[in-house]
Amino acid sequence: MKKFATIAVAFGLLSAILAGCSGGSGSATATPTATESSQSLGEITVISREEGSGTRGAFIELFGVEEKDANGNKVDHTTEEALIANKTDVVITQVAASKSAIGYISLGSLNDTVKALKVDGVDATAENVSNGTYSIARPFNIATKGTPSEVAQDFIDFILSADGQRIVSDNNYIPVDANAATYAGTKPNGKIVVAGSSSVSPLMEKLQEAYLALNPNATIEIQTSDSTTGMQSTMSGICDIGMASRELKDSELAELTPIVIAKDGIAMIVNKENSLDNISSETVKEIYTGVITDWADVA
Repeated sequence: MKKFATIAVAFGLLSAILAGCSGGSGSATATPTATESSQSLGEITVISREEGSGTRGAFIELFGVEEKDANGNKVDHTTEEALIANKTDVVITQVAASKSAIGYISLGSLNDTVKALKVDGVDATAENVSNGTYSIARPFNIATKGTPSEVAQDFIDFILSADGQRIVSDNNYIPVDANAATYAGTKPNGKIVVAGSSSVSPLMEKLQEAYLALNPNATIEIQTSDSTTGMQSTMSGICDIGMASRELKDSELAELTPIVIAKDGIAMIVNKENSLDNISSETVKEIYTGVITDWADVA
């Protein structure tokens, strides 16, 4: 009897499937699509960076997620429901793995595993950052304390030369000097440690590779963490050059000398199966402050 019941259930399921597929007159047949309507994705999975991240600092300032309280103190209102990622590539991985996720990353780190949204109708591109139409952008800074060593100064000279700025441009960042002179270094010996922002690190690795091809006498170690750690490491003498993907704070400027090496946009990213293409600045703020929690409420 149990065997008969099992067969009957299986037959019933098969009949239902066939009926759904046949789509008699008047019936509608759903057509699969490559992307899902954002409204059908349910609760939004908010991905943010850790405290101390220069990308987070720039993001919360640019989108108004950070606001001053009654005493004039800056308060970060990022929702407590946000999942925290401690590196740029972790944000990308999390968004690529979740249909309901949204995150923000360095524009130069964008790849084809996720989708960048237009913000206020403007595409997130290096060209639009350069011409000012995409305003969600921040500087890439390096910083030193006191007089840099000979090899550290030579590496900085390379970064700011035409050769270094070409690498900046080739990697989808915006150079700070399109008319820089060609690098003419002295190939000094020595080792330097560069530490800080995980947003600046991918560009710094490209600059490191190109510089060492010209000066094999040097050794450069890159330690990736976040902007605040990079500045603290520079102030304490742990590293020779710090990296920050934001403006330096007053307390940092009191001890360090900053140098802008590039400009970078911040891209808002979603899963590739999300049908959304454009988002307003106000909606981004409302998502990251917890006012909007479901994709159905995203216009």
